[in-house]
Amino acid sequence: MSVNVTERLESATPSRSEARRRRRGVSHASTGYLFVAPFMLVFLAMLVLPLAYAAYLSLFRERLIGGTVFAGLENYSRAVTDPRLLEGIGRVGLFFLIQVPLMLVIALVAALAIDSGLLRMAKVFRLGIFLPYAVPSVVAALMWGYLYGRDFGPFTQLTDALGLPAPEFLTSSWMLGSLANVVTWEFTGYNMIILYAALRAVPHELYEAAAVDGAGAIRTAWSIKIPALRPALLVCLIFSVIGSFQLFNEPQLMQRLAPSVIDSAYTPNLYAYTLAFTGQEVNYAAAVSFLLGAVIVVASYAVLFVTARRSRS
Repeated sequence: MSVNVTERLESATPSRSEARRRRRGVSHASTGYLFVAPFMLVFLAMLVLPLAYAAYLSLFRERLIGGTVFAGLENYSRAVTDPRLLEGIGRVGLFFLIQVPLMLVIALVAALAIDSGLLRMAKVFRLGIFLPYAVPSVVAALMWGYLYGRDFGPFTQLTDALGLPAPEFLTSSWMLGSLANVVTWEFTGYNMIILYAALRAVPHELYEAAAVDGAGAIRTAWSIKIPALRPALLVCLIFSVIGSFQLFNEPQLMQRLAPSVIDSAYTPNLYAYTLAFTGQEVNYAAAVSFLLGAVIVVASYAVLFVTARRSRS
């Protein structure tokens, strides 16, 4: 009986090796937290705390008499019915529907051309199409603004030399397309790199099987490469949704060239910026920013929902 009790006590008491393993696991966990800590501190300081402060500001409003008072959801109800904000959201929605499909098609064709192995000087082509992404958006907008200029731009000089009327790139009917051209020039290479990296991950056995079946380059691209790119295309599409609704630098700089076309509410981000730093309506600008964030979340979820539904069907 005493022997059984002793065996049970020994089995219940952890051995020295088990205790060492447990301490080692705790030390590894602590080391992991130390590696994550710098990111978490920056994440909290640069994202979470500013968002919390902006949410706090959006619940108040300034009065000429009485100072800052609690307003609840009054700023949000005002933003939902603000015609200038709604018009800006509709404008960037139209921008997204026109610009993003065109940009993704160009990026897809470029990635397929590079991956095919039939393109001469593929590395030079890849670098050339990616290089505009390395140019800051401010510099890109200034450069294209010079090209679009009616009085001094090279396009105008070329049409004058040919005896043709000057192109109206900065008019109200052409401005959205001009901005779409700038953004397409900037971000096609970025999306091309994402798609090309996804193509490099496709197993070569699929290409060999397609070649055995007699599939040509076009058939292989349509039946193997493009279906394999669906997750990467979805990532590019989500990034494009976020970028389109956050459009700011390009219209903000083009406003100097066409102030009668691009007003302070041309895009939602430009409207929030004008409210905060020109109109001194910081509380309402915070509400507008949060409402824009909600629109981006809804649009991104809609893209994910439609994509998932099509993949299931």
